[in-house]
Amino acid sequence: MKKSILSFLVYIIGVSPVFAQTYQELSDRAIACTEQDSLAQAENYIRQALKLEPANPHNALLFSNLGTIQRRQRDYDQALESYTYALNIAPRAVPILLNRAALNLEMGRNEQARVDYSLVLDLEKDNREALLMRAYIYVTQRDLKFARADYERLLKLDPQNYNARLGLATLEQKDGNLQKALEILNKMLVEDPQDAALYVARAGIEQDMQHVDLAMIDLEEALKLNPSQTEAYLMRGQIYLSQKKKNLAKQDFEKAMSLGVPQADLRGLLSNANDKWFTSLVYYLYHKKFRKRVIKRIS
Repeated sequence: MKKSILSFLVYIIGVSPVFAQTYQELSDRAIACTEQDSLAQAENYIRQALKLEPANPHNALLFSNLGTIQRRQRDYDQALESYTYALNIAPRAVPILLNRAALNLEMGRNEQARVDYSLVLDLEKDNREALLMRAYIYVTQRDLKFARADYERLLKLDPQNYNARLGLATLEQKDGNLQKALEILNKMLVEDPQDAALYVARAGIEQDMQHVDLAMIDLEEALKLNPSQTEAYLMRGQIYLSQKKKNLAKQDFEKAMSLGVPQADLRGLLSNANDKWFTSLVYYLYHKKFRKRVIKRIS
């Protein structure tokens, strides 16, 4: 019985905000809870710390991490407000600017995201994440000249940058330089023949070159490597549709929807396919690389 009571007290001391009295303790516990996905408890610690020292200059970090918690809870408007509060305190904090830019992008506020990424580049001209994502936004806005400039700048910093090479290949495709685009992707596939996304990208170029048979081979390979690759199902479904193989097309479109493509978006994706394959691929890859960050310090 005594052992049980002692264990309970140890547990209470470990989790209860009553025992975390100082600003630093509350801040540290908030970070630990966030990393453990105890988001409600983390938010509780942050709000206690903010109440305890409302004028502390480190509140920028707390507001930023509060924004990250709210973003993970899909409370996007509150998250945006929290990031903005953080930037009002520390307007030159690059990690917070990157977090707000990513949130703006997630909310479909592409122009606001572009502004935030540009602010990052004003502070850190060689910031690779900002260059990559601003280029992506320029592509969605059809500002291909500016997108190319950002990709080329990124490749000068990092000649093997995966997303910049993929982006440049797609810009070559859009400009009608199909052979150049193909050469970039062929080289990337030699380096990594297990990358399903690259097969989908190459299939799009082969389709533009009227090499539908080669495109189909690449899409089959992509789906062998990654059966959840929605872009492969959509592109193959489009090819089946053009070949009047309606049942096969229907199967692929239904599979894509089962993997998360909204039915309402399917028509738009198909009617404007060449513009959509790349942006959806890059955004998918972006989310794999840049997760919702918890910031432990602002340098």
